[in-house]
Amino acid sequence: MWVFKLILRNAGRHKLRTLLTILGLAVAVIAFSVISALIGSFYASADIVPPDRLVTQNAISYTFDLPLAYKEKIESVPGVKQAVYANWFGGMYNNNPKDFFPNFAVGPETYFDVYSEFVVLPEQKEMFWKEKNSAIAGQKLINRYGWQIGDPIRLTSMIYPGNWDFILRGVYVGSEPGVDETGLIFRWDYFDERLREVAPMMSGRTGWYTVKIDNADNAASVSAAIDELFKNSSAETLTQTEEAFTLNFLAQMEAIIKGMRIMSYLIIGVIMLVLVNTMAMSARERISEYALLKTFGFRPFHLIGLILGESLVLALIGCGLGILLTFPIMGAVSQMLLGFFTIVDASGSTFALSVMFAVLVGLIASLFPIFRATRLSIIDGLRSIR
Repeated sequence: MWVFKLILRNAGRHKLRTLLTILGLAVAVIAFSVISALIGSFYASADIVPPDRLVTQNAISYTFDLPLAYKEKIESVPGVKQAVYANWFGGMYNNNPKDFFPNFAVGPETYFDVYSEFVVLPEQKEMFWKEKNSAIAGQKLINRYGWQIGDPIRLTSMIYPGNWDFILRGVYVGSEPGVDETGLIFRWDYFDERLREVAPMMSGRTGWYTVKIDNADNAASVSAAIDELFKNSSAETLTQTEEAFTLNFLAQMEAIIKGMRIMSYLIIGVIMLVLVNTMAMSARERISEYALLKTFGFRPFHLIGLILGESLVLALIGCGLGILLTFPIMGAVSQMLLGFFTIVDASGSTFALSVMFAVLVGLIASLFPIFRATRLSIIDGLRSIR
C-alpha cells in the first residue's frame, strides 16, 4: 500500500505537467478510437450481408449497365429463388453536392423480399408500389433533413439529365445495427419511363442484379452458372457474393483506409513520445532521490516498481479519461457524418486495444528511467545534491 501511495505522490508532484500529460494521452486515445471507428464503419455494411445473396454486374465494371432481359434468364438458373435489380442514380438534394446521399432506382415489387433487412410498414410499402413517383427513405436520412411522409423531394442527378421529383411515401429502418439507413430508393419503372423521354439510349437497362439463392453453400456454382449464360454476349457478367461485391467497392477507397490506419498508429507513437518525455524529465530530477533510497536499503526492484508504477498510472489514467470522453465525442461525430457512414461506433475491441497500447507505452516509457536509476551509483547520485 505504501508503495502505491508513493507512486501517486510522485505522479502528482508536478501537477501541471502531470495534468498536461494525462490530457495529451486522453486526446490521443480519443483520436485513435474515432479513427478506428471510422475505419470499422467502412466495412460495417459488408459484415451484415446475408450469405445467400449474390450480385451480378457487368464483367467490365459495375459502372457499365446490363439489359433488363437478363432477369428472367437469371431466375431460370437452378438454385436461384429471386432476382431483383437496381440502378445507381447519383442524385443531389437541393442541387447541392454537400446534400448527397445514396439513392437508387429499384424493382420489381419483390425487392423488399430479397432485402428483408429493410423494414417498411406494410401500408407504406403498398403505397410505394401504387404511386409511380413515390420514394422510401432511411430513418437516418429522414432525421437529417426533417422530412415527413408526403413531402416532395427533388433530386438532380450527376448522371442523368433534368430534375427528378418524388413524393416521400415510406420510411425504412434496419432490422439490425449496421444496416444503412441513409439511402433513398424509388421505383425503377418511373426511372425508366423518364429516361425514355430525356435519354432514350439509356432506357431498358439496369445497373446490377441482386440474386437470392436457396443455399449459401452453392454460391460459387450458381455464380458460375449465371456467368456461363451470358458468356460471349455483348454484356458479359461477373457474379459474386454480395459481401465480395461490397468489399470490392470499398477497395477503391483502400488508399484512404490505409492512410487512416497509418494515422492511428502514428497517434500511438505520439502517446509514447509524450509519456517518455515526462518520465525522462522525472528521472533526471530525481537522481539524488534514487541515490538516497538506495542508502536506505531500497533494492533495484523497488526502484523499478516505483518508476514503472508511475509510468503505468499516468498511461492508464490518460487512457481511462480518453475512453470516457470518447462516448460523447463519438456521438457528435456520428451526427456530423450521418449522411456518409452507416454507423460510427467504437467497439469493445477498440477500447481493449487502447488499454493494451497504454500499458505498452507505459512500459516502454519507463525503460530509460529504470535503466538510469538501477545503474546509478550512490556516490554519483549524491553529487547532484545542492
